[in-house]
Amino acid sequence: MPLQLITPPAEEPVSIIDAKLHLRVDFNEDDTLIASLISASRQAAETLTGCQFVTGRWKLVLDGFPRCVIALPKCPVQSVLTINYLDMNAVLQTMPASTYTVDTACEPARITPVFGQFWPLALPQIGAVTVTFDAGYGAPSDVPEGIKSWIKLRVGSLYAYREEVAVTSGGRIETLPFMDGLLDPYKVSLI
Repeated sequence: MPLQLITPPAEEPVSIIDAKLHLRVDFNEDDTLIASLISASRQAAETLTGCQFVTGRWKLVLDGFPRCVIALPKCPVQSVLTINYLDMNAVLQTMPASTYTVDTACEPARITPVFGQFWPLALPQIGAVTVTFDAGYGAPSDVPEGIKSWIKLRVGSLYAYREEVAVTSGGRIETLPFMDGLLDPYKVSLI
């Protein structure tokens, strides 16, 4: 189920000022590095949780309508903007919002036709149905503190250990366990 980020968040959930305070850094020479570490840490956290932290717009692409429920793979969902589909004449149609209901109370959020309605017949081809939705807690100030703390801790580790290995106090060289996890947002899963 392809998921595309249409509009990324305008800000990170942790500011450079907050990260520098956590790191006890009082100079500006590493600001670019710290900003990139915040972004990498946020991406790792979003991958681990399946959540979008600061509001972003997403498009879910489906090959057709499911039998019952469309589950939206990013949480928390704020709103569903459109459900578009190609009809049997290959004409793009937009479903009226009155014909479906969105349950944002559960995670993942779910979409079903309203009682007495069915999903329309979509052209049987890949990518025939798209759902555009906004997900996230809102502004950076709305992101839970536990998530922000995790991001700051990860930034601290990445800032302190700038290589993929670390030397322990006993002189042993150990691979840092979170390094490969930084690639998780970029994994491609084959059907």
